[in-house]
Amino acid sequence: TLGVGAGFAIATKLRSPKSEVWTIFGDGAVGFSITELDTMVRFKLGVIMVIGNDAGWTQMVRDQERFLQSSVACVLSPTRYDLVCEAYGGKGFLVEKHEDIESTLAQAKEAAAKGLPVVINCRIARNNFREGAISV
Repeated sequence: TLGVGAGFAIATKLRSPKSEVWTIFGDGAVGFSITELDTMVRFKLGVIMVIGNDAGWTQMVRDQERFLQSSVACVLSPTRYDLVCEAYGGKGFLVEKHEDIESTLAQAKEAAAKGLPVVINCRIARNNFREGAISV
């Protein structure tokens, strides 16, 4: 089910057009469906996509480094997904500081209510996972 959130969000918004529809992605997963922004723009689907961007397949790298002593293919670029959204005709926001979250959420809701898809690209730190657990 990796990266299917955009398709699910489109279906949800079409089924319940007056509902606020949000989807949360990691930066790795969003790569599988970021192009669905085109569909959202064309059909004026005000979906809000929140992306936790730590520039890596951080969940994958923990075991890969432990077993293979390598992080090859797990490091991603710090992509500006907010600008990708803008290029499609939606509204993008980059959040790098905690104090920007509240105002960004308010602006995102406002844009989505007008039928614009929204990307909130949140720069987050990489973290160490607890053994045997996934932190989200």
